[in-house]
Amino acid sequence: MVRTEISLFLKNVPGELGRLSALLGANGVNIDALMIQDASAYVQQLFQARGKSLQRIASAASYNSMRKDSAEFALIRMLTDNTDKAVGLLSENDYLFDLMPVIALNLENRPGELAAITNKFGQEGININYVYGSVAGPEAKCLFVFCPEDIDLAAKFFKQE
Repeated sequence: MVRTEISLFLKNVPGELGRLSALLGANGVNIDALMIQDASAYVQQLFQARGKSLQRIASAASYNSMRKDSAEFALIRMLTDNTDKAVGLLSENDYLFDLMPVIALNLENRPGELAAITNKFGQEGININYVYGSVAGPEAKCLFVFCPEDIDLAAKFFKQE
């Protein structure tokens, strides 16, 4: 199923994630999935994209600044139960964010389930840019979030999952 992922940068300091989750929670928005990564990995992707395209995405000074500043920030990716409300709250509170369509699948919690799904992506010729997921317990289903290179193609194959 296609869902909208919210990506945002937070300062990499104690309490920032607490403030974000408190803002959403106090306004009745539940976080369904969450991934946090050091923003320097994201900046590395910009460098790699620049290398592949041979075009400068930003000035050299900007790249050096991004490299230095990226250690001070974390990249947050999340799904919420009410994207529109979450986006409104983030906008009202001056968060910088981006929206990305992703494939969110509830998988059975058993060996080989992830392999079956990722093999299906591969058989359909769909590259996965990143994935994250978790499970609440041995009897619960797993929620996995996939960001494919071709969301439209992936959406055709994973409508019913």
